[in-house]
Parts: sequence; C-alpha cells; structure tokens
Amino acid sequence: MNIKQLFFSILFTGFIFSNAQTSSSNRVSPIDSVQIQIDGLNMEIVYSRPFLKGREFGKDIVPFGKVWRTGANEATVFEINKDVVIEGHELSSGKYSLYTIPDEEQTTIIFNKDWDQWGTIYNEDRDALRIVVPTYTSDHPTEQFTISIEPTGDVCLSWGEKVFVFHVKSEAS
Repeated sequence: MNIKQLFFSILFTGFIFSNAQTSSSNRVSPIDSVQIQIDGLNMEIVYSRPFLKGREFGKDIVPFGKVWRTGANEATVFEINKDVVIEGHELSSGKYSLYTIPDEEQTTIIFNKDWDQWGTIYNEDRDALRIVVPTYTSDHPTEQFTISIEPTGDVCLSWGEKVFVFHVKSEAS
C-alpha cells in the first residue's frame, strides 16, 4: 500500500466513524440501557427512548390494544444470564425482544425470540413468554419513555401517564 492509498484509507475510515458517531448521538429517540445484578442474575435492557412531543400515549402514539415494540428504532432487547421467573412464569436465559400490548386496565408484556431486528417485525409464533400486568396511571407524567430496574427485580416501564411493572427473579431465589 503506497502513501496515497494509506491516506485515503485513513480518511475513509475516519469519515465512516464520524458519521456513525453523529447518527447515533443525534437520534430523535436516543439509545439507552439499564442493567442490574441481583444474586448472580445479570439483567440488561437496551432500548430507544422516544418523546411524547405533545402526543397522547394510547391514542396519538402507541394505540391501546396494538402490539408496540416498547421503544423506538431497533427492537428493545431484554437479556438475562440465568433462567428466571417473571410474574410466576419461567423464562430461559438469553436475549429477547420486548414487546407490549398496552391497554387501559392491563398490559401484555411479550418476550420474543427475534431480538436482532429493526422496527416492529413481530411474529407471535416466536414468543417465548407472555404475561399480563396491571396498567397504572401516574400523577407525574413521563415525557420521554423510560425503563428502570429496581433492586427488588421490579422492571418499570413508564411513558406519559402510563406505567407497567413486572417482577423478575432468579429461579434459584
């Protein structure tokens, strides 16, 4: 490789790296993650965080009764290193996409085996687990979609006035 080829190779690599950095940091719905370790259980959720921007959750955005990718952009990824029990149901260790079907009174949380994808390419036949949890209404609306994990194993999804919580525990617990 001569000096001219080396120069253009470095320039091209820098251009690609610069564009990748710009595109991820200037996203309308930025990527975030939450993780926790509880008694040897490592749990991580990687997701994109959309904003309401004047829209109403359940009506203008994420209509009630419809499958939602639980975030924006890429599928939200739920990863665990051990088998767990979620709301009394077993889920094997691994990576899953996290979908929800929100509704006024209750919400279906779906752990789907197709985790490496963009957007909502949902295939119900690939579901590993479905659970139903109550839909709560918060007095403190959340403008930007947020997922948190408590030391108790409670996973909390909140957006707008709606909050959904499910409990995860290690099978060994």
